[in-house]
This record gives sequence, C-alpha cells and structure tokens, in this order.
Amino acid sequence: MDKDKYIGQSQEKDKIIRQLLEKVNELTFRLEQAEKRIAVLEAENTTLKSENAELKARLNQNSKNSSKPPSSEGYQKKPALPRSKKGRQGGQKGHRGRTLQQVAHPDHIIACRPDPCKCGHGFTNDELILAERRQVFDLPKPRLEVKEYQIQKATCPHCGIVSRGTAPEGVCAPVQYGNGVKAYMVLLGTHFTVPFKKVQLLFSDLFGYPINESTAWSAGQLCYDKLALTEEIIKDKIAASPIGHADESGIRVEGGLHWLHTATTLRHTYLFAHKKRGRLALRSEKSLLPRFTGWLVHDCWSSYFKFHGFKHAICGAHILRELEGLIENHQSKWAKTLKTFLLHLYHMPFEERVKRRDQLCGRFDHICSIGKQHEPAPVKTKGKRGRDKRTKGRNLVERIIREKKAVLAFAFNSHVPFTNNLAERDIRPIKVKQKVSNCFRTLQGADIYARVQGFISTARKNNRNVFLELSHTFEGHNFITSE
Repeated sequence: MDKDKYIGQSQEKDKIIRQLLEKVNELTFRLEQAEKRIAVLEAENTTLKSENAELKARLNQNSKNSSKPPSSEGYQKKPALPRSKKGRQGGQKGHRGRTLQQVAHPDHIIACRPDPCKCGHGFTNDELILAERRQVFDLPKPRLEVKEYQIQKATCPHCGIVSRGTAPEGVCAPVQYGNGVKAYMVLLGTHFTVPFKKVQLLFSDLFGYPINESTAWSAGQLCYDKLALTEEIIKDKIAASPIGHADESGIRVEGGLHWLHTATTLRHTYLFAHKKRGRLALRSEKSLLPRFTGWLVHDCWSSYFKFHGFKHAICGAHILRELEGLIENHQSKWAKTLKTFLLHLYHMPFEERVKRRDQLCGRFDHICSIGKQHEPAPVKTKGKRGRDKRTKGRNLVERIIREKKAVLAFAFNSHVPFTNNLAERDIRPIKVKQKVSNCFRTLQGADIYARVQGFISTARKNNRNVFLELSHTFEGHNFITSE
C-alpha cells in the first residue's frame, strides 16, 4: 500500500511538473512574442516621434528660420539679420531729405491782392510789396499731345519727277501712339505690375483714349526687341564684375512651374526665364554664369557648385535661418553657438578678422565637429536607392563643413558681402507680379518681363529716369552705364 501510494504521489508530482513546464514554455513563448511586439512598437514610436517632430518643425517654419519667403507671413517685420536697437531712430546725421522745395520760376503766378483799407483807400500796384510766397505743386489736367506730320510732295517743272517728303522713323501709320505712350504702357505693365485691362482703364480715365490690350502687348514686344543689344551690354558688365549675386524663384508659365533666374551687381541686373531650375538652366545660352570669373554670392543650391570658373560665397542669412530653425525646433546647442559665432564674425572689423584668421577658422572647425558628433548619423533606408537618410541638422553641419571656404568667404575678403540680399531684392518684384496676374500665359510673355524688368532695375541702380530711358529705347538708343 505504501508502495502504491508512493507511486501515485510520484505520478502526481510528474504531472504537476509537466503542467508547470508547459506553462513556463507558454509564458516564455508569450514573453518572446511580447518582446518582439515591444520592439516593433518601439520602432514605430521612434518613427512617429521623428515624423511628429518634423511636422512640428514644418509648422513652426517662417522666413527667419527657413527658406520660406517673407511674403508668406503677411504683415510682419522680417529683417534679414538681427538688428541692434542701439542708436537714434529716424533720419541719421548727414541724411539728405527730399522735402518739397520752392522753385525760382513757377509756371503760373497768381497775385493775392489785399482788400481796400477800412477807410476806403484802394491800393495801387506801386503801393504793393511782396510779403510772402506760397507754392502749390499740382498735376495739370492730363491730355495726349497730338503731332501731325504733313508729308508734302512736289513735281519738278523741268523734268516732271515727283519728289515726296518722308516721315520720321517709326511714324508709319495714319494714326498711332508715340514712344512716350509706349514707354508709359511698358512701365505700368512691367515695373508697376498693372494688368493690361487696368492699363486700358487708366488711359481712358486720364486721357480719354481706351488703349487696346493688343497695343500694350505690342509695345512690350517692341521694347523687348529693341533692348536686345542693351541686355548684352548688361550681361558683359556683370560677367566682368569682380563680385556678383545669383538667385532663382519659381514662376507660373503656361500653367506649369518655371523659374526666373537673376545675376546681378550693384549697378546691373540681368533676369531670364527658364523651364528648369538647376544645371540645364544655369548652363543654357541664356545664362552668363559659364563666363563669370569673380566671386559669386548665392544660396546652397547644389547646381551652383558645379561651376569651377568662379569663386563661391554662401549667403550668411540663409545659414542663420537654418540654424535658427534647429535652435527653435530641436534645441541644438551647437547651432546656437555657431549662430552667435557667425554674427560676432560679421560685426568684427575686417582687419581684426584677417589678423586672427587661424584662430577664427579653428573655432569654426571646433563648433562644426561638435555639431557632427551631436547630430544623428545617417540611417540606411531599406529598399530605397540614393543617399542615406539624414536629419536637417546633419545635412546642415555636413554642408557647412564641406563648403567651409564659401561660408567664411565674407570674413576674409573685404568686397564679399555677408548676405545675398542684392539678388533677392532684384528678383522679389516677380512675386508682386505673380500675385497680381497669377501667371504668364506664354513663355514669350515671361521673357519680355525678364528683359524689361532687368533693364528698369539697371536704370534705377544708375540713378536714371526710367520713363526717359524707356522712351529713348523706343527711339533706338542703347543704355550705356557710367562704368
């Protein structure tokens, strides 16, 4: 009995052990599955956090911390660089004002005679003296001046040959608009971005002549043709300049995305429209970059770095905006340090920069090495070709290390500016034009705008009267700058 009882107890223990082992195996399997699931969820959580951070960064983007245009932010102050609040506000010492001044020879003089004296005496002209002069500058009633060219002929009484006079060049129809009207239409439509329909209404209101839209278009086309040689002169001036600026901006042409490119200096502006943004446009026959040999200030668009015939300088304002984006969205300490360093370098006297060149370059390298250590390493993307995935911070730090000479070009070359604001200012009018007219219906229309606007910008930079220069263009004269 004792033996049977012992066997029974032993079998019962074995059964319990088997059940426990099965339970352990089941729990082990469930634990392994849970660990796998946790690993998947952790990976998904990491991805979601990364995507969430990226989306938040996009929502927080503005013109101060990204490449978004200032026009996307509405009515806000958007300085390219942080401005110091020190110093006087308003007009500075030595600033030449433009207050309206009296002229020595007015067009009309109206005498304001005093009333007769209370005693009844009426004043004669000999008794009157000038007490004060007040001048009113006003517009006369606008009207078109009509010139009639009477072409005369005569028959020779000796030989009978008929001789006929000739009208001036360009006067080829019984009725037509003159060069002043054409220049005014082109100036309104291009520089002041007035649509053809409103140009027509304006002429009707001012002069009583509702100009046809086709007339305004023809004037633009004629101006484009006559500016061909002048544009070549402008291109030659820019190509020979020791310092130039380049930029590009998207435009809508024929319902699709095109690009307006600019190459500019302090005295000259060249614009051209192209279907592409990068290499095909910059190496096309329209571009002057293949023959440029000086310093070119531009943003970090990779297509510019394909050129080896000129020296590169990167816009410091672009770098500062990207660093500000990292500071705001990722609290990057190295980005804040580098931003402070670049601004300090910008405000430092040039002679001191040159004297401390090795020390400043070493400081720059040290900050960039810290940034490279703190930014996540590139991640292999499964099943996808191309470069490994990088964060914005990683891309930025690798770029400024790779293009160190271009980033610091402003610091050790006195004629190289810190920003590319000159090119951005020269290309900015196209945004106003786009907002008014939405798009160009044809590429020819975009080409006309680019050439005429480049000419107008050049005339303004040289302190020329734009209306007179356009009028001279229609008369066949080429614009020659003082340089």
